[in-house]
Amino acid sequence: MKSAFRNAYCFTLSRYSLNPNPSILHFVPSISSFPSLPSGVSNTLPSRSPLCVTFCSTSMAGGDSDSPLTSPSLEKQFEKFRVQLQDSGSLREHIRAVVMEIESATRLMQASLLLVHQSKPIPQVLEKANAQINVLKDLYNKLAEVVRECPGQYYRYHGDWRTETQMVVSLLAFMHWLETGNLLMHTEAEEKLGLNDSDFALDLEDYLVGICFMSNEMPRYVVNQVTAGDYDCPRKVLKFLTDLHAAFRMLNLRNDFLRKKFDSMKYDLRKVEEVYYDVKIRGLATTGDSAGDQGTQKI
Repeated sequence: MKSAFRNAYCFTLSRYSLNPNPSILHFVPSISSFPSLPSGVSNTLPSRSPLCVTFCSTSMAGGDSDSPLTSPSLEKQFEKFRVQLQDSGSLREHIRAVVMEIESATRLMQASLLLVHQSKPIPQVLEKANAQINVLKDLYNKLAEVVRECPGQYYRYHGDWRTETQMVVSLLAFMHWLETGNLLMHTEAEEKLGLNDSDFALDLEDYLVGICFMSNEMPRYVVNQVTAGDYDCPRKVLKFLTDLHAAFRMLNLRNDFLRKKFDSMKYDLRKVEEVYYDVKIRGLATTGDSAGDQGTQKI
């Protein structure tokens, strides 16, 4: 009996709420005048009638239709933003494609240079590594052409090839030291990579970070050379790193990452000093060490 009464009551409410005629409002008092339901039935009914929900949603929908249209100036501005972002994304894709080729050539060069830690002949090691320099030069020229499509935006996209360039500089500097025993200068690095254009040059911080990366290879190189019987290598590397560390001390470094990399150089210098000390006290150093020691102490 209770179930039948509840179904009849719900059907009456839903029939009234579905009526599109606005005169439905005069039925509201008659709905409220229904006799009270038993407590078990009233607890199962929703707290808001379908009529109220339909009336509120209809009122809100009618309010949205009165909202003003988008102003032409605002639409024009964001259309311009859309075009700019689309062009920027397309340019970044082209840059990233060239950077991936640079990264691939860098890995080949690095794999060749790793053989120097296995006491391979230096000319043979450098021959394979030097073959990638011309490849990198062509790739950087290609990258410069892509960046020139957006004049004056060099540092906006510079982060897309910064890490790869720092690694390239470190490898070139290490190769140059193996050949000459001297530091690769900034202008020499630019010449090797073909970055002589003022619009697309080798960033100074990228060069300095690459030099710091190069110093990280020195302790490993010294240990392997001493193991292979080259007891004069620690003296040469110690002299080079001492000069390099003193030169870096002239700079007022404020870049956090560059400052950290420079701080790591003193640990590389300390490791080389320990190796040189061990060679010295064991009497394994060559006769030419005394002159090298005096030159190191003067710095």
